[in-house]
Amino acid sequence: MSATRALIVGPAWVGDMVMAHSLFQLLKARDPDRALDLIAPPATLPLAARMPEIADTIALAIPHGRLALRERLQLGRRLRERHYAQAYILPRSYKSALPAWASGATRRTGYLGEARYGLVNDIRREPAGSKLKTVERFLLLGLEPGEPLPEIPAPRLRADPEAGRRCAERFGIDLTAPLLALCPGAEYGPAKRWPARHFARLARTYHDRGWRVLALGGPRDQEIARAIGTLSEGACANLTGQTTLLEAVDLLALATAVVSNDSGLMHVAASLHKPMAAVFGSSDPRHTPPLDDRAVTVTLGLECSPCFARTCPLGHLRCLEDLTPERVEEALEVTMEAPRATVRIDSQRRPSPPSP
Repeated sequence: MSATRALIVGPAWVGDMVMAHSLFQLLKARDPDRALDLIAPPATLPLAARMPEIADTIALAIPHGRLALRERLQLGRRLRERHYAQAYILPRSYKSALPAWASGATRRTGYLGEARYGLVNDIRREPAGSKLKTVERFLLLGLEPGEPLPEIPAPRLRADPEAGRRCAERFGIDLTAPLLALCPGAEYGPAKRWPARHFARLARTYHDRGWRVLALGGPRDQEIARAIGTLSEGACANLTGQTTLLEAVDLLALATAVVSNDSGLMHVAASLHKPMAAVFGSSDPRHTPPLDDRAVTVTLGLECSPCFARTCPLGHLRCLEDLTPERVEEALEVTMEAPRATVRIDSQRRPSPPSP
C-alpha cells in the first residue's frame, strides 16, 4: 500500500460531484493508505465534507467560463510541495487539466477532451461504440487500461441529522408529519423542468393527506418554487435560495420521499437512499440515472426524447407537459411500498410491481 497523495480535479456540477463519489470509493478501497485531495469550484466543493474518502479540499475560486490561465497555473504550483504521484482529472475541458499539470503530478489520468496532449499523460478513451453512463466514465479513470468495470459503488453522502433538525426548526418545518421534498429546479434549462402546476397539484395532494411539503433548490429556482406555492394554495413551503448546499443535503436526509427533476439534488437524494420519483424530460435516464434502488425514473419515452435540448425544439414540451401528477404519484407510491425494487414507468407501461 502507498503512503502517497493523489489529486482529483472534480466536477463543477453538483450531480456530477455526487456521481464522482463512486470513483472516490473505488480509489480508497484499492489503496486505503493513499490520501485523496480534491480540487473543485465552491459550488460543489462543500459536498466533500460528506465524503470520508477525501482528505483535503482545495477551492478553485474562478468564475465559471473563465480560462484564468495564470490563476490556474499558480494554484497548481502551490500544490507542488505535496508531491502528488497521481492526478485524476474528471472534467474534459482544457482549463481543468492546468492545475494538475502545474502541480507536478507524475501521472495525470483523464480523457483527451479538448486536445489535452501533454497536460494529460495517461490518456483514457471510452470503448468504441459505447454509451457509458457518466458514473462509468468516472470509474474508468480509476482502472488500468482495458480493465473491466467493476460493480458500481453507489454514491453515499453522509448526512448530519442534528443539523437537519436545527434547519427544519429554523424554517418552521414540522417533522412529526411525513415530509415530501420537491426539487423543482434544473440548471440546464426549461426542457428539464416539470411544470410548476404539476408540482403544485402533487404538493396539494400530499398536503391534504397530512404531509408537510417543501421545495429545495438554489436562488435560480425561486421563481418556479414561488409559482408552486401559489398554485398549491400554500401547500408547499419555499426554501429555495435560503439554504446552503449542505443544509439541503441534511433536509433531504429527513424527507420521507422526494420528487425531483433531473438535477444535482436528484443525485443528492439518491445518495441518501431516499424513496424518489425522478422526472426526466429532454435528458436521458440511461445516461445520468439516480444511482439508488429506491429511486424510480419517470419518463414518457416519447419518440422526440431525449433530445438533450435546453428548450423544446418542437415548441410543445410534451415530454413534461403530458406527464401528469397522477403518474408521478403512482410511481412514488410504488417505490415507497417496495424500497428494494427498481421501478420504471414509460408511456407504454404502468409501474411494474416489485420483484419477489
